[in-house]
Amino acid sequence: MDTANVYGWGENKGRTEEILGNWFAQGGDRRDRTVIATKVYGNMGADGEAWPNHDKLSAVNIRRAVDASLKRLQTDHIDLYQFHHIDRATGFDEIWQAIDTLVQQGKVLYAGSSNFPGYKIAQANETAARRGGTIGLVSEQCLYNLAERRAEMEVIPAAQEYGLGVIPWSPLHGGLLGGVIKKEVQGGRRASGRAADALADPAQRAQIQAYEDLLDKHGVEPGEAALAWLLTRPGVTGPIVGPRTAEQLASALRAVELELSRELLAGLDEVFPGPGPSPEAFAW
Repeated sequence: MDTANVYGWGENKGRTEEILGNWFAQGGDRRDRTVIATKVYGNMGADGEAWPNHDKLSAVNIRRAVDASLKRLQTDHIDLYQFHHIDRATGFDEIWQAIDTLVQQGKVLYAGSSNFPGYKIAQANETAARRGGTIGLVSEQCLYNLAERRAEMEVIPAAQEYGLGVIPWSPLHGGLLGGVIKKEVQGGRRASGRAADALADPAQRAQIQAYEDLLDKHGVEPGEAALAWLLTRPGVTGPIVGPRTAEQLASALRAVELELSRELLAGLDEVFPGPGPSPEAFAW
């Protein structure tokens, strides 16, 4: 389960962790059968003001934030504790000092990053290596999907170099890759947010139409294809899905078993060309 201390947002920040904690409290080995991944960085102050050590990645805030998350989650440890963003004001020696203490206390098992550029992944793990005994980052959670492939330039190569698992968020790009035009034509749920913004651009709408036409030709559902494509990508551990219905969950599970043909993979690359390998993509 992926969450963050600020999820719920506004006056409800922390509420998502509380919901999960109440579910774990029902027993039945629920906690033992679940991997909890939560995050730290956002401001959790009740008044919303970012006082020093109320947000980001200072050692004090990390220690306070872990204890607060553990209380909301009703558990004694977090499996994967992720830095939700880079903190330009806090060095990794301080960050790792806090994480090392939490690991020794058994409150955190592993640390990961989210929304980190490649150079910060390298900086974090090089600092961990110099410290000795610090495990460093084990995962990077980044925006990555067919329509947004910039992570292939630096983030994913850095993650592979340092042995991090890549956990893509927004694998359907806000619903844009889930058959949004087909649903619109059929009178279903209309696009909103990122998907609506993209469809307002004639060039992007034509690209999504080409994508849906290609998958219709191969008899594959768009959302399932987008998830299955991510599972073919080097370094990807597994995309984060957020189904709203039982059918959406079933569709995500079907994607695990879906094998995309070479012809279809080539067609997807034509519709959504990646940036190419780094540094050749920008140097030559």
